[in-house]
Amino acid sequence: MTRDQLAQIIDHTMLRAYAIEEDIRELCQEALNHQFATVAVNPAWTSYCAKQLAGTGVGVCTCVGFPLGANTAAVKVEEARDAVRNGATEIDMVINIGALKSGYGNFVQQEIAAVVKAVKGIPVKVILECCYLTEEEKVEACQMSVRAGAAFVKTSTGYGSGGATPQDVALLRKTVADLCGVKAAGGIRTFTEAAALVHAGANRIGTSAGVHILEEIPQTLHPRPGQLSR
Repeated sequence: MTRDQLAQIIDHTMLRAYAIEEDIRELCQEALNHQFATVAVNPAWTSYCAKQLAGTGVGVCTCVGFPLGANTAAVKVEEARDAVRNGATEIDMVINIGALKSGYGNFVQQEIAAVVKAVKGIPVKVILECCYLTEEEKVEACQMSVRAGAAFVKTSTGYGSGGATPQDVALLRKTVADLCGVKAAGGIRTFTEAAALVHAGANRIGTSAGVHILEEIPQTLHPRPGQLSR
C-alpha cells in the first residue's frame, strides 16, 4: 500500500463539540492536501465543508444520531436529509444500541432502511459501537445493515468505552463478506494500528490523526518518484 492509497481510504475526522471555524478550515485544507476520502464532521459544519471542498474530489461525511444513537428514527431520517441538502456526500449513522440489545432487531433494521431510503444514492455507513455489543449482536447488526442497503458497517463512534480492534474488523468483514464495506474508527492514532485494521479487512479508516499516520508510513511504502500522483 502506498501513501496515496492509504490516504484515499481515510475519513479525516473532527467531531469535537468545541471545534471552531479555524479547526474545520484546517481540516478541509489537510484533506485537500492529502486527498483523503472525506472529512467527517458534525451536521452543523456540513454546509461549510461542502463549500470549502466543492469540486475537489474530497467528500463530506456527516454523522447522524451521533454519538449515542438514541434519537428517534424520524429525527435521524430528517437529520440525514438535511445533511444531504447541505452538501453531504456520505452519512455515518449510529444505530439505536439500546433497541438492539433489548431484542428489537426489526426496529433497528427498519431505522437503517429508512435512512438509506431518505438519502437514496448517498452511501450510508452504519455505526455499531462494537464495544457495547456481544459477538452475536455484532453479527446480527451487520446482517441487518446489509439487508437494509447500507454501504458500510462501522466499528465505533470513538466516544464509547472502546474503539476499533482488528478482531472486531475481522468479524465484521467475515459477516458482510463483499456485500458492503467495513469502516474502522475509534482510537486509531498510528500507522501500525491503521495497517493492522486494513489487514483485518477494513476498507475505510476514520481518524483525526490521518496526517500523522501518513507521516509515519515507512519509506519503503512510499511510491517511487516516478509514481507520485502529486
